[in-house]
Amino acid sequence: MPFDTEAFATALRKNALPPFGAGKCARFVRLAIEAAGMKTDPHPGSAKDWGPTLERLGFQPVAGEGYEPVPGDIAVIQTTTESSDGHMQGYDGKNWSSDFVQREFWPGPSFRKEKPAFVVFRFP
Repeated sequence: MPFDTEAFATALRKNALPPFGAGKCARFVRLAIEAAGMKTDPHPGSAKDWGPTLERLGFQPVAGEGYEPVPGDIAVIQTTTESSDGHMQGYDGKNWSSDFVQREFWPGPSFRKEKPAFVVFRFP
């Protein structure tokens, strides 16, 4: 199954809502994955549960030490005290985005404070 990184990045940028999204990160990243040429069904509803689906699509976890994001990377972040669904986001080459363009890797205050576990996935 092909993954068109440029189509993924374009969809992330085009669909992002200003300024803080609508709490639908998994949906918006899923739409970008589908715009990149992949079929995601069946898929989970919660962002935190997307790891196995990404692996089924051929994405692989990226090692942490010295990690530098590349366009097409997708991060699956686990829960915080304020987010029971966790978070899912993609990298477009300039920004991490989900249903909004993020100012940094961590999508919001509870994520910045708690720094929950996460895995970044990359299509080879």
